[in-house]
Amino acid sequence: MRPLDPRLLRHASAARPFVITCAALGVATAVLVLCQAELLATIITRAFLDHAGLSVLALPIGALVLVVLGRSGIAWLAETSAHRAAASVLSQLRDTVIGAALRLGPRTTKSPAELATLATRGVDKLDGYFARYLPQLLIAAVVPAVVGARILLADWVAAVIVGVTVPLIPIFMILIGRYTQRDVRRQWRTLSVLGNHFLDLVAGLAVLTAFGRARAQVKSLRQINDRYRRHTMRTLRVAFLSALALELLATLSVAVVAVSIGLRLLAGGLDLHTALVVLILAPEVYLPLRAVGARFHDSAEGLAAAEDIAALTETPTPQATRTPAPDPGQAPLHLIDVTVNGRSGPILDALNLRIEPGEIVAVTGPSGAGKSTLLDLLLGWRQPDSGQVRVDGVELADLDRAAWQRRIAWVPQHPNLVAGTVADNIRLGNQDATTTDLEAAAFAAALDVPVAGRVGELGAGLSTGQRRRVALARAILADRPLILLDEPTEGVDPDTEAAILDRLPAVLAGRTAVIVTHHPAVLDLCDRVIALSGQTSDATEPDPVPDHGAKPTSTRPAPVSISPDPQVRRATWRPLLAAIRPYRIRLVLACVVATLALSCGIALTATSSWLIASAALHPPVLSLLVAIVAVRTFGLAKGVLRYVERLLSHDIALRALTELRVRVWRQLVRIGPAVTERMRRGELLHRLVSDVDSQQDVLVRGLVPGVSTFLVLAGTAAALGAFLPGAGIVAAVGFVLTGVVAPTVSAATARRAQLRSASLRADVTARTTELMQASADLIAFDASTARRDHLLAMDAQLTAAARTAAVTRGLGNGLAYLGVGLTSVLGLVLGIRAGVSGPVLAVLALTPLAVAEIVAGLPDAAQRLLGAGHAARRLADLDGTPTPQSEPAAPHQAPPARSMSTSRLSVRWPGARGDAVHDVDLRLAPDQRIVLTGPSGAGKSTLIAALMRELDPSAGRILMNHADTRLYASDSVRARLAWCGPEAHLFDSTLAENLRLARPDATDEQLRAALCQAHLGPWLASLPDGLDTRLGTHGTPISGGERQRIAVARALLSDRPILLLDEPTAHLDTPTAQALADDIRSATQGKSAIIVTHHAPVFAGLPAFSLEREDAQQRRRASAERGLRVQDVPQQDHQQRRHHDQQGDRAWVVP
Repeated sequence: MRPLDPRLLRHASAARPFVITCAALGVATAVLVLCQAELLATIITRAFLDHAGLSVLALPIGALVLVVLGRSGIAWLAETSAHRAAASVLSQLRDTVIGAALRLGPRTTKSPAELATLATRGVDKLDGYFARYLPQLLIAAVVPAVVGARILLADWVAAVIVGVTVPLIPIFMILIGRYTQRDVRRQWRTLSVLGNHFLDLVAGLAVLTAFGRARAQVKSLRQINDRYRRHTMRTLRVAFLSALALELLATLSVAVVAVSIGLRLLAGGLDLHTALVVLILAPEVYLPLRAVGARFHDSAEGLAAAEDIAALTETPTPQATRTPAPDPGQAPLHLIDVTVNGRSGPILDALNLRIEPGEIVAVTGPSGAGKSTLLDLLLGWRQPDSGQVRVDGVELADLDRAAWQRRIAWVPQHPNLVAGTVADNIRLGNQDATTTDLEAAAFAAALDVPVAGRVGELGAGLSTGQRRRVALARAILADRPLILLDEPTEGVDPDTEAAILDRLPAVLAGRTAVIVTHHPAVLDLCDRVIALSGQTSDATEPDPVPDHGAKPTSTRPAPVSISPDPQVRRATWRPLLAAIRPYRIRLVLACVVATLALSCGIALTATSSWLIASAALHPPVLSLLVAIVAVRTFGLAKGVLRYVERLLSHDIALRALTELRVRVWRQLVRIGPAVTERMRRGELLHRLVSDVDSQQDVLVRGLVPGVSTFLVLAGTAAALGAFLPGAGIVAAVGFVLTGVVAPTVSAATARRAQLRSASLRADVTARTTELMQASADLIAFDASTARRDHLLAMDAQLTAAARTAAVTRGLGNGLAYLGVGLTSVLGLVLGIRAGVSGPVLAVLALTPLAVAEIVAGLPDAAQRLLGAGHAARRLADLDGTPTPQSEPAAPHQAPPARSMSTSRLSVRWPGARGDAVHDVDLRLAPDQRIVLTGPSGAGKSTLIAALMRELDPSAGRILMNHADTRLYASDSVRARLAWCGPEAHLFDSTLAENLRLARPDATDEQLRAALCQAHLGPWLASLPDGLDTRLGTHGTPISGGERQRIAVARALLSDRPILLLDEPTAHLDTPTAQALADDIRSATQGKSAIIVTHHAPVFAGLPAFSLEREDAQQRRRASAERGLRVQDVPQQDHQQRRHHDQQGDRAWVVP
């Protein structure tokens, strides 16, 4: 990325007027700098050499005050306009990135976490580029040239010194910038990997918790963070070396100029007025250039992100054509010799298929045979590697993809729902639908949850079957001529499936439909069945679109606000203090070095002023040698000390960030998947990346510079007071104004805007992540534009808040310049009135000007600290989130588990108003295997979560070997249980590493044996890399059935005495499901197991236990109270008897 890259300006048109404004302000700044130098030199010279009084100097002093006011006003205006424009530019860039991601669609290779990080943190990091670097670059292009021209007119010798050294500065910047570019890119890439890895861990927290591997992930998080720290420090060492070189060039050049003009003044070759003008202007030549270097470092990460932004936005997409999309309800679909290749061979091999208008076609076949890939082709998400897909004789690739997809209603294998209500999700199919139409669609989908009910991100709050039925209702409401259904009745109980199939023919009437299914009852509805041969079924089949969204693993309540402990709210800074405690000695050292560096800068200006003024009296040169040596020493020491301080403070900050991220993960492990699955993934990502990173500002821009600035300003005021007590008091007041009042005013006036900005920024991150995760569903139903507009409306509020904060940020900057300028003027006035000597007068007048460089960044730092405080509060709130399962103060030693039971068990999810499971008695005897059935939403997965000690009972008990499990540590209970969830989560790692989560010491042979037990032996043999095959983000390239069987293999590999298998045969055809069920029964001989399933026939012969929904339980209790007979639930085993107690509301199984 070049310093002024036209690609950024092209993608952000709002930046163009901003560039012109910055250039104009740069010219105005240069003019005022010249006026200030002339006026100061005139006043000091006339007061010193001509002994002019205040009455004579009233006019130039008044003019100087006006110049100070002018510079303060321009400082306020420049800062305000820069940040206001930057806020608009960033909003436009965010829109561009999101639009590009949606335009590319699910075929983009970036994961949702990477795209969300790019659109949020990556774009936000460009704030440093637009608000700081770009304005400073334009000022650096104007001010040094104007000031240098004035020095040339005053003193050609000094101009030569400046002219020789100034060109070296941009040369150093370019060389070092090119050298660090690769490191900066690597640093940004590591941060993107960190965000993706964290979301992967959060999505799979249930798996990690179940197998006791959650705390072990601290090591991987530390490794990634340490890699990020090392890459960052490698970059910073070179970048700070650049700053050191610039600092040395600038300070030594100023020192040489000061010594040169001092010696020539001593020799009578230069007058005092000219010498003072040159001395005041020389630092002004270098200051903008040094600031450019510093700002470039601040924006380096943003520029690295800009490369990814440019790559994303410039990725070509198929040109939209004007060919109208045919009506698939009236035109045939024709696949001609279609071949799609997988990792180890063709998934679809020369497939020929013709689908007539209005025909209902079923597609079946073994898992991995290419069924979902076929739907992928029909949707236009994927192009065949060879062959053609035609609609009414027109090749699908020649049609406008968006127009074609507007004719399709699609139910994916893994529906991605968005946060809101059930009605909001159904209405995505047709935004203009009436309430009556919406309720009719819900009825047709046999949806048994209120449409006004809340749904969390990715469908949290609904069971797997309920999410699928919401997606089916969405497709029905869309009312489109082509319907693609991928396993529409998977995850639902037989009664609900029957209700769906009873209503589905009326929905499909007059439409063309392609239904992927394994269920015989669904096949009976179809006009024709296409059985994919499965000859290439061992080849890994990708999902129809990259399935990056993490799936909730059970019925969870919709997200609710978390109310942390008020005591934790008061302990805002506790996480950061704990993180920096191991590095407190280094922190003290950094503060000491920073104080010395700033002191050298003040001493350099004061000594140079004294040297020039003393030289005007033509003393012996030996009397000036100490000052001459001191000027050079301070010039060298300032740069070196500043380099050391930067390295120390940044290293401490990065180490502390590692500790904070580890702390965040430990808190998530503590509260467990029962709570984290209610949280929005984007919010968690924001906490781990942005909130944690903001704590770096507390150290680097807050604590270290704050302590050192206070000490240096106090010391400077005391030193000036030693020359003239009144001047010391004025300096103290002025420094309080610049160092305390200005930052405080800046932070106080921006507090409300900052609070709103912090909240909005977290919401924007959460909604951006959700939009990226659900992009496939949203794009397919033409709903992405509406969601994007909603996100952009929220981003517009964020922009407005940022623009408001920019005004106050500029106010603080203006006050800082005003305080410095008035301190210089008042010191000058008091010195003239007191009749001090010329050298002292120069020191009183010019020393405060050196303070400007120190205090200039304080208002911005104050606002950063304000934002960091809000972020720290959110991190502290996470510490205060209650744990849904209690841990005993003195846990008992858990015995070897053989049996489990529940006694009048009721379970409630955190934040829910009612029990998800009510009054259940269940007995699992040693070596017994039972089947747990019941309608969707009855609480089967909730019961499993309670058995796993993810949740405490709201009533009743869970017993392991006849002892309450709450007597044992939750980890020790889970160590006796092997779990497989209903939506298997696979991590972005190798197949072997995914399996070894259950058993880290397992050999390759044991891994292969477990895969064979899960009926995956041939599939494993087909993988070119075998166990070392990478599975991708959430196992994207793996079919649904293969994913589920890998999870089963993982559970079997753990070799634990009790297995809890939730929907182990989901997404499988009947023969494969039966074979897997037989393998599970064989593998669990001599163990206890609870198998949750909607397909009880494949486990025929095992006793069954049926859970009822709460509404059914209420009806049954009412019947019992009226004395009516309660009907038994049909059982699979004639020996199993369902019993009810005298109240008719308890159910338990006797084998």
